[in-house]
Amino acid sequence: MIMKMINSFVKKNLIHFTFFYNHLRYRIFITLGLSLLVGVLDGFGLAMFLPLLHIVDGNVSDADSGLGGMGFILTGVEALGIPLSLVSVLSIILVFFTLKGVFKFLESYYNVHTQQYFIKKIRYENVDLLSNFSFKSFVKSDAGEIQNTLGGEVGRVSNAYRGYFLSIQAGILVLVYFVLAFVTNPQFALLVAVGGGCSNFVYKKIFEKTKETSKKISKGGHGFQGLLIQKVSFFKYLKATGFIKNFGLKLKHSIDYIEEANRKIGLYNSILLSTREPLVMFVVVVVILIQVSYFGENLSVLILSLLFFYRALNALVEVQNHWNYFLNMSGALDNMNKFMKNLKNNEEVTGSISVNQIKENISLRNVSFSYNTEKVLNNINLDIIVNKTYAFVGESGSGKSTIVNLIAGLLPADIGEVYLGENSYKNLNIESFQKRIGYITQEPVVYSDTIYNNVTHWAEKSKRNIEKFWYALEKAALADFIKSLPMQENELLGNNGIMVSGGQKQRISIARELFKDIDVLIMDEATSALDTETERSIQDNIEALTGKFTILIVAHRLSTIRSADKVVVLNKGSIDAIGSFDYLLQSSLKFKQMVNFQEV
Repeated sequence: MIMKMINSFVKKNLIHFTFFYNHLRYRIFITLGLSLLVGVLDGFGLAMFLPLLHIVDGNVSDADSGLGGMGFILTGVEALGIPLSLVSVLSIILVFFTLKGVFKFLESYYNVHTQQYFIKKIRYENVDLLSNFSFKSFVKSDAGEIQNTLGGEVGRVSNAYRGYFLSIQAGILVLVYFVLAFVTNPQFALLVAVGGGCSNFVYKKIFEKTKETSKKISKGGHGFQGLLIQKVSFFKYLKATGFIKNFGLKLKHSIDYIEEANRKIGLYNSILLSTREPLVMFVVVVVILIQVSYFGENLSVLILSLLFFYRALNALVEVQNHWNYFLNMSGALDNMNKFMKNLKNNEEVTGSISVNQIKENISLRNVSFSYNTEKVLNNINLDIIVNKTYAFVGESGSGKSTIVNLIAGLLPADIGEVYLGENSYKNLNIESFQKRIGYITQEPVVYSDTIYNNVTHWAEKSKRNIEKFWYALEKAALADFIKSLPMQENELLGNNGIMVSGGQKQRISIARELFKDIDVLIMDEATSALDTETERSIQDNIEALTGKFTILIVAHRLSTIRSADKVVVLNKGSIDAIGSFDYLLQSSLKFKQMVNFQEV
């Protein structure tokens, strides 16, 4: 029961501190320790002004008057054999404030260093987590949330960190000044502390509203980024069909949602900034009147306590300012924490067996696979013989792409096993396996970079790599086109390959996979965007690779698979027939109907 209460307290009150601590460890305590030193040195320096006033008036014997419990400072000075004089007291004040300046510099610079370290670590961790994110989980994720969290939200998390720790550092100063005021005059310190604490309850509702609105800003950011991605991706279609302004209205509604949330937070901030200091000063004035009028306290005795409380009040204002700023950004922090947990919980499971070359058969045994509740593959048994060519055909939704995604290790089987030789995929280091695979999809992947970097994945321009580059272009029927360009392989392709046609983008994708050192080549509708002549040219080049690679082809155009060693006919997630092109023409009615329909 007690542990449950402790866990509940930690979860409710220390969840943000835990998040920061998990990323920063000892750095947090160095930061807070420096703040403590700054406050103590400032307090000691202020305390020395009272003895200074007495010395100026010629009352050296009354130098400790008004110091209350802070008299130990003078005792320490005298123990060091330093006589009290104008010069010595001024020197001591200068030493305290010089040391304070040194530690303030260290605190400020270390804050910057720690904040940058924190953000770099968050970004690095997210890059790694996204790299290890399972493909099955990725396809069900919100692209806008991923874009917004890894982009705009990181900046807000950085600001949340800054607000959180500046408020804690200011809180440490409040505590230091309160302790010094308490040591000087306990009664006065307690009365002001009680009054100041009560004033915080006034702002509790505003803090709650600020945090709630901050979460809305994160949610609005996800929606905006998702719509923005779609507008950029579908720009050509939206422009050609006249719907680009209609889609723009959706973006504007999303902008309005974010602006409204930011406006509310601005209102809450304005209320806090305008009322906080008058309210706190009201508390101090009331306490001074009580002390002087009802307790008969001499005002001179309160001077040092007032000095400490003046500092404390400034620090308290800083605490509330920074805390409210943190709450403004806390929605991003909560979102980042949730996002990273989701990435970790859906991390791709991988084995330990490294694959240096795929030279064994790939086998699917009683494999079934579903997206949510929809079964896509049902009880598949299939052997992929090394260095043979397999074609997968069937109606849309029959499971063609899903089966090659399973073979490529992108998706895990729900039921059954996929094997490389005698080893289950579960035991393989799947990344090392996938490095031996070339994957050409229907939607070409083109980076906003040069043709050379697109094909070679930023490989060094060595003599061997340049030779491999042009060889891959020849095989992809692209070499003549590249040679005709002003900058040839150094030509920039623009955003998503906007400078080249759809067919040329597809050929660049094909060249990239042929450049790599691979054992398995997957072509998922890879030539569907090409004209017949180019498709035939590439097909001839691909067929020349027969026997050198294991080739898996997903195709709607049956004319492209005549030379495949095996054609796998899929129907509603099950294998309907397997055999050579000519064999299936004789033995499979479904395949024959498909061929006749396309007039192959």
